[in-house]
Amino acid sequence: MRFTKTLLTTALFGASLFSFHSTAWADTPEQQFQQSLEATERGDYQTAFKLLLPLAEQGYAGAQFNLGLRYDKGEGIKQNDVEAVKWYRKAAEQGLAVAQFNLGNMYGNGRGVRQDYFEAVKWYRQAAEQGLAVAQFNLGNMYGNGRGVKQNDVEAVKWYRKAAEQGYVDAQFNLGNMYGNGRGVKQDGIEAVKWYRKAAEQGYAKAQFNLGLMYEDGRGVRQDDVEAVKWYHQAAEQGLAVAQFNLGVMYVESRGVKQNDVEAVKWYRKAAEQGYAKAQFNLGVMYYQGEGVRQDKGQAKEWFGKACDNGYQDGCKYYGKLNRGEL
Repeated sequence: MRFTKTLLTTALFGASLFSFHSTAWADTPEQQFQQSLEATERGDYQTAFKLLLPLAEQGYAGAQFNLGLRYDKGEGIKQNDVEAVKWYRKAAEQGLAVAQFNLGNMYGNGRGVRQDYFEAVKWYRQAAEQGLAVAQFNLGNMYGNGRGVKQNDVEAVKWYRKAAEQGYVDAQFNLGNMYGNGRGVKQDGIEAVKWYRKAAEQGYAKAQFNLGLMYEDGRGVRQDDVEAVKWYHQAAEQGLAVAQFNLGVMYVESRGVKQNDVEAVKWYRKAAEQGYAKAQFNLGVMYYQGEGVRQDKGQAKEWFGKACDNGYQDGCKYYGKLNRGEL
């Protein structure tokens, strides 16, 4: 599992720390730091590095974090995870939340330091307790997966909720899943829909799909195929294969949308080309029956075969029948 790596931009960090503009000369550490941020925004990473290094060596936490970021990303200096960890740690030990979070990621992913989930949890927690949403989300994941801490769904929900209430979309989606599955909280379809909707409205494809499914099944919301199609379509447009498949089914079955085999084929194909086995099989059926596409048993056989290769047994069955001339 890769840990969420949302490296906060130096521009954002600087803007939150200093509100004034730099003068032509860096008369103060604050001005020098601001100039380093402006150099970064221009893409002049070497100048930014030269400005940051003396500040970082003097113990300036913002500069230490940004210097770590330069080493982390290899901007203005050769990429070096060990150096990134060194500077993140210095800033983290001064209580800088974004540095604590990035240091947690380095431990979680074993970059520049031996992988250590306990240390990752330690640093995520310090950042999370300062209100950093992405750290709250990662801490929730650690509790949910039992990494670096005893598995505890109640704690996972607690931290997902803190991040979700700040609008952090991944946490909103995960919190919806916890309510939907009754993990760490009493199962509640209405709450699941609430959190899926918040994430879906931010454009999160998996949440859009899940919200569509809730409407299709009438869980936590009044059953509504039109709404289901709406959300499947938004997720499908973003390339989510399972949403493309479900949207194809809705077109075939005339659920929430006018029956249209051509559209069904279009969406089955998009999912099939991503390797989604059920879509590969259904596309084979459309070719075999000549629905929404010119009948072509050769194409049908090809798609049945692909579905079979991906473990879908009906694909194997119909591939074999076509191969033996039984269809």
